Amino acid sequence: MKVTQSIIEMAKENNGVVTASMVSDSGISRGILKYLCDKGKLERSARGIYILPETWEDEFVNLQGRFKRGIYSQETALFLLKLTDRTPAEFHMTFPSTYNLSNPKAEGIRCSSSKEPYYSMGICKIITPSRNIVSSYNAERTLCDILRPRNHVDISIVSDAFKQYATWEEKDIPLLSEYGKALKVEQKLRAYLEVLL
Repeated sequence: MKVTQSIIEMAKENNGVVTASMVSDSGISRGILKYLCDKGKLERSARGIYILPETWEDEFVNLQGRFKRGIYSQETALFLLKLTDRTPAEFHMTFPSTYNLSNPKAEGIRCSSSKEPYYSMGICKIITPSRNIVSSYNAERTLCDILRPRNHVDISIVSDAFKQYATWEEKDIPLLSEYGKALKVEQKLRAYLEVLL
């Protein structure tokens, strides 16, 4: 199979998206991507991210492609987890505390930073509305995050998210309690859980 065709196949297998790193990892020169764009076989969606012409651009994938250390969090994570039906007005990402936030902030991303072990706590893979996979915090971590006073999340969003979570079959209350203790929101968390469960 020609290298151009194998890149197109890679994109088809990945919901119409192919990244420069995927191409490099398979031993193909990244220069072929520019050639495919010039020929109209691919479109550059963001730096290092290419899509097939018939594919809808996925902003969740684009932002995470540009800011690989950013994990979707707070209201953006609630939306991806289907714990809210409100589309976020802006994307919220959490970065390691040593990360320079000037570029993501310039892109309009609401940024938080977190030290280890908190940054890595609860990271999961989740499917975007366009059926692509991105990194987000899981439901339990996100619910604890939105209870933290410094995050200023609207109380109606918080209570809706807990109501949705209470209906989940796969909810993990022991994990939620563990995260609540680690993130120092135990008392607030208990108040919500007593009402809902």
